[in-house]
Amino acid sequence: MTIRALTTPPSAVEAEAWLAVLTAAHAVDLPQLPPPSRTEVLGRLRVAPARGRAALWAADEGVAGLLLFTDEANRHTAFLDVLAVRPDARRRGLGTALWQGVREELLSEGRTSVSALVDLGGPGEAFARSLGFENVLPMAWYVQDVRAARYAVAAAPPRPEVPAGYDMLCWPGLVPDAWAPAAARAHAAMEDAPTGELDERTESWTAQRLHAAQQLVLDRGGDLTTVAAVTPGGEVAAYTELVLPDPQGPRALQYDTVVVPAHRGRGLGRAVKLRMLAEAAARHPSLRTVGTTVADENTPMLAVNEALGYRRERGTGYFQLTL
Repeated sequence: MTIRALTTPPSAVEAEAWLAVLTAAHAVDLPQLPPPSRTEVLGRLRVAPARGRAALWAADEGVAGLLLFTDEANRHTAFLDVLAVRPDARRRGLGTALWQGVREELLSEGRTSVSALVDLGGPGEAFARSLGFENVLPMAWYVQDVRAARYAVAAAPPRPEVPAGYDMLCWPGLVPDAWAPAAARAHAAMEDAPTGELDERTESWTAQRLHAAQQLVLDRGGDLTTVAAVTPGGEVAAYTELVLPDPQGPRALQYDTVVVPAHRGRGLGRAVKLRMLAEAAARHPSLRTVGTTVADENTPMLAVNEALGYRRERGTGYFQLTL
């Protein structure tokens, strides 16, 4: 077998071959989900990450991608974004050979740990555990049917959509410059979200970092919407972000949903998610489901999602290996 380290971005031919491997693996491992979107996969390959440097490897029947963080707080660690082998080529040592290339890169860069998001119960978990990875943050994927959720909300007893003392704002694309500093400060409230024993450290949020992360979604061909509950004094008290990696696709991803500690207990988490549901249904008629991950120990967010009709789809977790 021949494994090649790819330049970034890879050529058009290499990118299409990469997509073919992911599509074949997905069809066997996650047949219940929509197949990988060309827009999303090629966008991720062609546009460099905002937080670090990508390293890519490929063989005819397998691929691996690594994100090496470059911010000072996380130069000791990295994220294994993908390691996939076509089902008809498994158990021949290709996955192990790809991992060796990844491991050599990690060691040459002086990294002391690496993490990966791994679905539970499948070949990915078995392979990760065989390499010594451990599940340091048990989570699950939850999914909401957009149309069913709208019907359920309409049939429920009426409740104020916006709690008293707050206004609801919706920002397609980048958060406006005038609100970016306040939105960045609200992002800092994610620091009390469960992280288990994950070795990745939280980087300070600034307006510039916020815009860079959002611009990356757009540059890769995706669509981003933020809904925020704001105070008369200009504070972002709560927000939620929805990303469509492929704006024409049937599935969106719920990114962060945060309520700033001083504003908790007032229904703002539910309020911003309800407003986002209405916005998404109106702006994206092809959208059918919204998926999100929630840590098993994050009981407040689990309760909010359950009330809004999310159902558990499959177990997952952040797996980590100390090198």
